[in-house]
Amino acid sequence: MTPNTSPAARARRPLSHLLFALAAWCFLAPTVHAAPSLAEQRLAFRQAWAVAQQGGDGWRSWAKELADYPLYPYLEEAALEHDVDTLDRATVADYIKRYPNLLPAADLRRAWLRSQARQQHWDDFLALYQSGLGDALACDALQARLAQGGTLDFERDLAALWNSPSLPNTCDPVLDAAHDAGLLTSARLWARIDRAIDAGQGGTIAALAGWLPGEEGKAAARLAQALRDPAAAVADATQWPDTPRHRQAAALALKRLARRDTDAADAGWKRLAPRFSFTPAQRDGVRYALALFHATDFDEHALVRLASLPADVQTDTSREWRARVALARQDWPAVLAAIDAMPAGQQDEDEWRYFRARALAATGQADQAGTLYAKLAQEPTYYGFLAADRVQDDYAICPLDPPDDAQREQALLDKPGLQRAFELFAVDLPQLARREWSRALGDADATTLRIAARLAYERGWYDRAVFTYSSGDALRYYDQRFPLASQDGVVPQAQQAGIDPSWAYAIARAESAWMSDAHSGADARGLMQLVPATAAQVAKKNGLAWQGGQSLYDPAVNIMLGTRYLAQMAARFSGAPWLASAAYNAGPNKVDQWLGERGNLPPDLFVATIPYHETRDYVARVMAFAVIYDWRLSGKALPLASRMPAIGQPYSLPDVHTPRKDVTCPTAPASAVATAGATR
Repeated sequence: MTPNTSPAARARRPLSHLLFALAAWCFLAPTVHAAPSLAEQRLAFRQAWAVAQQGGDGWRSWAKELADYPLYPYLEEAALEHDVDTLDRATVADYIKRYPNLLPAADLRRAWLRSQARQQHWDDFLALYQSGLGDALACDALQARLAQGGTLDFERDLAALWNSPSLPNTCDPVLDAAHDAGLLTSARLWARIDRAIDAGQGGTIAALAGWLPGEEGKAAARLAQALRDPAAAVADATQWPDTPRHRQAAALALKRLARRDTDAADAGWKRLAPRFSFTPAQRDGVRYALALFHATDFDEHALVRLASLPADVQTDTSREWRARVALARQDWPAVLAAIDAMPAGQQDEDEWRYFRARALAATGQADQAGTLYAKLAQEPTYYGFLAADRVQDDYAICPLDPPDDAQREQALLDKPGLQRAFELFAVDLPQLARREWSRALGDADATTLRIAARLAYERGWYDRAVFTYSSGDALRYYDQRFPLASQDGVVPQAQQAGIDPSWAYAIARAESAWMSDAHSGADARGLMQLVPATAAQVAKKNGLAWQGGQSLYDPAVNIMLGTRYLAQMAARFSGAPWLASAAYNAGPNKVDQWLGERGNLPPDLFVATIPYHETRDYVARVMAFAVIYDWRLSGKALPLASRMPAIGQPYSLPDVHTPRKDVTCPTAPASAVATAGATR
C-alpha cells in the first residue's frame, strides 16, 4: 500500500498513533531487521525491473524484500514476457492463476497467445484464449479453429469483425477462408466498402475489390483510387461509365481533390458535371467542398460561393468560414451578416461574440460593442482576455481549491489498483500507471475522480488533474490545472533562453498536458513535444549535450531544448510569442506563407484566419494559458495585447518591472466552461 504522505493526511493522524509506532520501533529495533523504507523499495524495484526486462530469474536477487511491494507481480511478468517464445503453457497458466485480475496477467496472456499464433501452436493457443482480447487475437483464434478442421459461420464468427473499417494483417487468412467458403457475398463486401469509404480506408477497399466480379470490382477499385489519388481519379473519370458506383467514385474524388487543389477540382467539376448523372446530394456535396476549400484559400469569390450554398447544405464549418473570409477582408458588414447567418448556439460561442463586438465597433456602434466586450470580459478565455483589453477591464479569474474529503481520500488510497498506479508513476513508468489508473477508476463517479486527481496532483502526477478537472466548477482549480512544476526548471531554462517563462509553461501545458512520456504520431516527444531531429539541431546550435531521442522523455532535457527552440522561433518572428506559437505548431514556413498572404491584418484577425483549425485553436490556447501562468507566477498578468504585437513590430520581453493587469473575481463569476479552460 502506498502511504498517504500529504500534509493534510499527516495532520489527520492522531498523536497516540504516532507515539505507539515510535515505541514499537524502539522495542523491536535491537532484535528485528528493519523493513525497507518505501524509498528503498522503489530503488530496489527500479534495479530489479531493469534486470527483469532482460529475461531469466536474475531479477529475483534484487527483489528479495519486495514480496509485499504492490508492483512485485510486474517484475515476474516482465521477465516472462521477454522469454515468451520459450514459455510452456503451464508456466503462463500458473502466473495467470496467481494474479488473475491484474493487468500484468492480461499482458502476459496476450503476449504468449501472439507467440503461439506465430508458431502455429494452435492447441496451446486455444487452451488459454478468451474472447475480448482484440481483433488480431480473435482472428488468430478463428485461424486456430480452421487449422483443427473447424468451419466458419459469418454471423457467429465474422459479423463483429466485418463492421470494422480496417483489420490487422492476422485476419487475412481468415478472410481468405471466408471468401473461399462463399461467406463474403457482394452485399457484404459493399457494406464493408461503404464503411471503409466513410473512414477513408482506401487500402481496405483495394483489397476487397478483387473479390467482386467484373464491373463491380472495377468500380470498387476506382473508389479506392478516389481516396488514394484523387487527381488521377478525376482525370481518369472522363472514361468511366455513368453507373451509380462510378458516380460515387467521381464525386468522392472531386471532394478529396478540392481539399488539395481547388483550381484542379474546379476544372474537374466542369468536365465531369455534364458527364455523370450525379444525384442532388452528390452535386451539393461537391459544391460544398469547392466552396469550403476556396474559402480556406481565401479566394476572391469565396464569400459568394459560401453565401450561395443552399441552407440545407450549410454546416457550422461553412458558416464560420464565411465569417473568416469576411474577417480577412476586414469587411465588417459582411462579418455581421455571416454571424447573423449562424444558428443561435454557434453565435453564442465566445469567438463569434468577440468578433460581433469588433464588427459593431468598426461600423460605428460603439455602445453595443462595449456592452458585448464587457460581458465577454467576465470569462477567463482567450477571447475574454482580448475583450477585457478592449475595454480596459481587469482579467476575471475566480480560483477554487478542490474540496477536502478525508474519508473518501483514504478509501481511494486503500484501493490496490490505485496504489499500483501511484507506485508506477513514482518509479517512472507513467504509461503503466495510466493503465492502472483507468482500471481502478473505470466506474468511478465525477466526485471520486476529482478526489483521485487531487491525490495524484499532491504526488506530482499533474496530467491526471489536467484531464480530470475539465468541466464545471473544476475548471476553477487553477493551481492543479496549471501546475508550475518548478522542479523541471522551466523558469531558469526560459530565462537562459531569453523567453518569457509563462509562455514556456503555456507551450508545455498545451503540448503535453504535463505527460512527460507524451509521444505523437509525428514522433514528437516529451513535455514540449520535440521531434528528435529538431532537438538534435537545437542542441548543436546551442552547444548542448545530445543523448538521443529517448532523452527527450527526461523533463529537464526536454525543457532545456524546448525553450531554446521556442527562442529560435521567436527570433524569426521579431520576438512575437503568438507568431512563434503558430510556427511551433504548424512550422515556420507555413507561418511565412500566411504572413505573405495576410500579413497586413491585426493579430486577432490573423489568428482567426489561420487555415488550420488545429493551429488556430493552438495559438488561442497558448496565449490564454500564458496569461494564466503569468498570474500564477506573479499574481498579476501581462495584457494579452502586449503578447500580441502587430506584425513586424518588435516584442519586448517582460520582466518584473513590466506593468501587468490586476486579476479579480467578479461578484457573480461567469461559467468557467471556456476555451481557456479546456484541457488541451
